[in-house]
Amino acid sequence: MSPIDVAICADYCTIRELTEELASPLSGEDQTAQSMSDVSPTKWHRAHTTWFFETFVLEQYDTDFEPFDPVYRMLFNSYYDTVGEQYPRSQRGVITRPGIAEVADYRAEVDRRMRVVLDDERFPDDAAELVRLGLHHEQQHQELMLMDIKHVLAQNPSHPVYRPQCRADPPTQQHCPARWVDVEGGVVETGHRGEAFAFDNERPFHRVFLEPFRLAHRLVTAGDWIQFVDDGGYERADLWLSDGWHTVQSEGWTAPLYWRSEGNRWMVHTLGGTRPALDDEPVCHVSFYEADAYARWAGARLPTEFEWEHAANSQPSAPSRGFDLERLHPSPAPPDGALLSQLAGECWQWTASAYLPYPGFAPAPGAVGEYNGKFMSGQMVLRGASALTPPRHVRPTYRNFFPPAARWPMTGVRLATGGAPQ
Repeated sequence: MSPIDVAICADYCTIRELTEELASPLSGEDQTAQSMSDVSPTKWHRAHTTWFFETFVLEQYDTDFEPFDPVYRMLFNSYYDTVGEQYPRSQRGVITRPGIAEVADYRAEVDRRMRVVLDDERFPDDAAELVRLGLHHEQQHQELMLMDIKHVLAQNPSHPVYRPQCRADPPTQQHCPARWVDVEGGVVETGHRGEAFAFDNERPFHRVFLEPFRLAHRLVTAGDWIQFVDDGGYERADLWLSDGWHTVQSEGWTAPLYWRSEGNRWMVHTLGGTRPALDDEPVCHVSFYEADAYARWAGARLPTEFEWEHAANSQPSAPSRGFDLERLHPSPAPPDGALLSQLAGECWQWTASAYLPYPGFAPAPGAVGEYNGKFMSGQMVLRGASALTPPRHVRPTYRNFFPPAARWPMTGVRLATGGAPQ
């Protein structure tokens, strides 16, 4: 095997094992529950990521291919119209069979077949790239699994903990006042280039013009947000976009998702349990509408995705915290505010940029071309990475995207000022 094939085989085993580790604290009932239409059951994520390899790799490159179960082709197809019919997303929670044991068998059998294919010296390079795409796809679903089970467990009034090792309380941290980082403008490079993996929506590499601007050195904190709430931020129509104000009214928002008032303090639900919100930890689980309203209240704005990427590439920054199964919640910024901090590892950060194709973008041929391009409407771009983002799945060019009202992702806020939004 070539070095690249050996690396892919190693990555395949490591990433597939992490999915099972993330599911291991959950019961069969936990893994089948669906708390809203945007949430998918844990069991479905485990099966769908397996379906990806069976459908896109084994079906094409396994000479003795037979489907594990023909109905799985429809049941675990997410949105690939070119592949065929899909089971409705909003009803995934009513599928009690296959159960978690059958899904485990499905994963084990597909993994066995994949190892045979990957060990075959005739396995072509373009197929290796497809496997790499499948692994990054699985990492996306690992984060979705954590987002989704957090929402499921939050509905339970007994406030269950996702896993006993997951600490509810962050470490003691010295207060870190916010400051501005000046960033030069001009013609700057953006997008991904080179041999390393990137999704198609990160390409092509191109140039944009930016006016000079300033970026907050840290994320907006829970303490900052409490001031916004106390000042009537959720009650002032003048702070909100029209669609945002309508959403606040219709959904009854008064605080971020997973916050609830208890006496004179705010409590926050985390994967480590429910505890008081701490002033210096980043606020998370806020929508684009809330982020935009907060920025307006603070006399600032959200950065564009190009400003965010340019600052991440050009400014000295503090090391980002890595994925930690014993925390899975954002931590406060380092007390030394001399560097740009919290670029990744805490919260995905809303930008002012609509999710649109880069100049010259073209989706890949075939079903995998449906991966990103078909969603370039009605979504906003987020940059960075969250405390739920798996290892080696972070880069400055990564373009995450969600609808502007979404709050169940681990999303936060970084402010900008000056410049001219693109």
